[in-house]
Amino acid sequence: MEQYPNVFVFDHPLIKHKVSILRDKNTGMKQFRELVEEITTLMTYESMRDVPLEPVEVETPLEKTTQYRVPEESIAVVPILRAGLGMVEGIHKVFPTARVGHIGMYRDEETLEPQEYYCKLPEGIEEKTVFLVDPMLATGGSACDALSALKKRGCKKIKFMAIIAAPAGVRAVATAHPDVPVYVSTLDRELNENGYILPGLGDAGDRLYGTK
Repeated sequence: MEQYPNVFVFDHPLIKHKVSILRDKNTGMKQFRELVEEITTLMTYESMRDVPLEPVEVETPLEKTTQYRVPEESIAVVPILRAGLGMVEGIHKVFPTARVGHIGMYRDEETLEPQEYYCKLPEGIEEKTVFLVDPMLATGGSACDALSALKKRGCKKIKFMAIIAAPAGVRAVATAHPDVPVYVSTLDRELNENGYILPGLGDAGDRLYGTK
């Protein structure tokens, strides 16, 4: 598929290993949830490469030195409900003080178009680096609408992370929001007639929470 300067597809052996187990239909809910967290943590290291730092003075056992830290209030995580919730803890393992907001989207079963039904964001989110997360990037409709909702509420620096993506979804987000870095652990083949990713892993929300 076309190459977009704002799209980053990970090619790491550890991620490939964990994704292979994540896909397996015999992987149980507990292990599935743990794998989503672990893959998100691995992705977070790279996607936080350019977050702002501030100098701080640290006293070692030997002397004082200037070091650099990510400011405490500078990061926010916004999962797209409900499957995106499974990725939050993976980011918190890297940066536990990140604030968390929520955006609720559902897909109309007939039109496949996303509809927003809930949005609650941390105070001052317009000044933070915002990680919008969803395990699956299928048609891209929900992600595009969620990104637009964040921008409408003043967010200026947003990153989007998905574990499994279809080319159509990547294309949609990269085209509609060229200013947003898109981080994907695995790019799959295509969407089926029902808008599910192939080979995919089924419904991430159902597998995370045992609802089917």
